[in-house]
Amino acid sequence: MRYVLPLALALLSAFGAWAQTTPAPAVAAPYDKDVQVTPSPSWTDTGIDLHAGDLVEITAASGTSGDNVCDPQGMMNLPNAGKLPLESALPGALLAKLQEKSDTPIFIGAERQFKITDAGHLYLGSNLGAKASCSGNYSVKIHMSPGAANANVSVQSKLASAAQIWLSGQLGGSKTAAMPGTAQNPGIVSDANPGMAAIPASGTPSTKPESISLPVSRAPLDRELERDVQSLPRRVNDEFKNLGDMVNFVLIGSEKQVQDALAAASWHVADTSTPGAVAKAIMMATQKEDYLQMPMSQLYLFGRVQDFGYEMAEPYAMVASRHHFRIWKAPATYKGQQVWAGAGTHDIGFEKDQRNGKVTHKIDPAVDGERDNIGQSLEQAGKARVMYYFTPSDPIQESKNATGGGFHSDGRVLVIFLQ
Repeated sequence: MRYVLPLALALLSAFGAWAQTTPAPAVAAPYDKDVQVTPSPSWTDTGIDLHAGDLVEITAASGTSGDNVCDPQGMMNLPNAGKLPLESALPGALLAKLQEKSDTPIFIGAERQFKITDAGHLYLGSNLGAKASCSGNYSVKIHMSPGAANANVSVQSKLASAAQIWLSGQLGGSKTAAMPGTAQNPGIVSDANPGMAAIPASGTPSTKPESISLPVSRAPLDRELERDVQSLPRRVNDEFKNLGDMVNFVLIGSEKQVQDALAAASWHVADTSTPGAVAKAIMMATQKEDYLQMPMSQLYLFGRVQDFGYEMAEPYAMVASRHHFRIWKAPATYKGQQVWAGAGTHDIGFEKDQRNGKVTHKIDPAVDGERDNIGQSLEQAGKARVMYYFTPSDPIQESKNATGGGFHSDGRVLVIFLQ
């Protein structure tokens, strides 16, 4: 990629000229609250007002033990549950509403984090339309981290962080980190994400990403959608038909829902003009703004280039290290909603392109980390209504991308229904 080194030099030169430190604004203290939720069609008022920027972390457990105890993850064979508020989740699953009159609850399950985008109020309930036929309340712990205006961080700190990220990637020690601007996920291994061991890829240093526990639904994927996801191509390709990154996630929602959700989750649309990238980066640096929209190469799915490319990175580390993905409109819809196929990887440095010997980006071979990071970012932004893992009948578990870099995966595709 011809823009990589010139853009790196331009960024470092321009950003270095603006090195200064500004104290961060004061932030309200985090707090915790315990709530008991009775599984029923009624909603429980937590008494918590929500403000834009707040980070909400919820964990839940069954309050009793014994036979036929209600489970916040939901129960597969719960009779007489009535019409469910959230059809895509199992009966009895713990749900939340962010507005009193909202008719679009979100799945919580046993654990979930999300970021508030609009002011509201937190209500908890269960996925039931009739009296519960299981027993016991849910003991729910809520941790609130009040939001604050984006703090100004010194340019020296940003440059130091960028250098550390780049060195870590070049030495093969990268771990797929939590998204910038969100709380660090504690890395709890659960039934939803069993933390499969990395499968070494030939000629590639094995890096194990930090575990991310996503609040995935245990309900089976709808047969129609399962058929559509199964029919998607497993790999993207470059302009020379070389197979590349795996298709590792699917979004369900309109184009506006996709754009709004990704913007709320702090993803940036990649610039499409390489020649203009250096000038734009320098201009933004002189205005003391972070350049987070570096162009990405064009890859193909369904015979055409990506509809959108999105990326996220620590300021100034964008050149060498970034979280990024491409999405394509799939030739399928589900209940009137567009299906989008996505391929996500994490750039962690530079390496030689085995097609032509030029410099290209090196990806973290543990690609499942980036798949789950995408899900986590949408979850924390409050834009993921419900998520599922789907394992195709022909999963990709070890291969090489179009530039020759190896990668490995558990083969699962993350299916995300957007709010």
